[in-house]
Amino acid sequence: MTFETWLAFCAASAVLLIIPGPTILLVVSYGLGQGLRTAVPTAIGVAIGDFTAMTLSMLGVGALLAASASIFTALKLIGAAYLVYLGVKLFRSGGTLHAEPRRDAATSLKMIGHAWIVTALNPKSITFFVAFLPQFIDRHADFWTQMLIFESTFLVLAFLNALGYALAAARARKLFASPRALKIFNRTGGTMLIGAGIATAATRSA
Repeated sequence: MTFETWLAFCAASAVLLIIPGPTILLVVSYGLGQGLRTAVPTAIGVAIGDFTAMTLSMLGVGALLAASASIFTALKLIGAAYLVYLGVKLFRSGGTLHAEPRRDAATSLKMIGHAWIVTALNPKSITFFVAFLPQFIDRHADFWTQMLIFESTFLVLAFLNALGYALAAARARKLFASPRALKIFNRTGGTMLIGAGIATAATRSA
């Protein structure tokens, strides 16, 4: 794996992580309802959940890598198309973020468990990783070393992303109530995802 590949993985992961999905909606809901105390527990839960989903996905990708080079290459192209699909969907989502404040009395352990379950048991998480990760895996390099590097990198980014969302929800509630700000955010992220998918497909077909 080259340093450039790792940087590309970091950039693509950062864009993908900021997309408001079920996990982010949960984090924002806790932040809106209970403030700063929710930030660290929910971020830890998200990181553990992503570790669970990503490990299962990487093992599946490793099996495909060992089984067939053609299937692995096809999966990369499918993954590129999936990135474009996510980008279009995000671009068209407009300025909405359906996160209702959670005001139920929740301990830190409960918040960690809740965030872990929502993140790890969402079928879309595993599907996403299976489609996303092959874009960056070098078939000629050691798979387990790449798995360790990619998982460690993604988990750090996932923790920081969830922490940032929780802190923003607790301190900048007006931002999450502004359709204009959310529309700009969604369209910018969507455009970047579409560009990443097209660039990936062009690179793989070269």
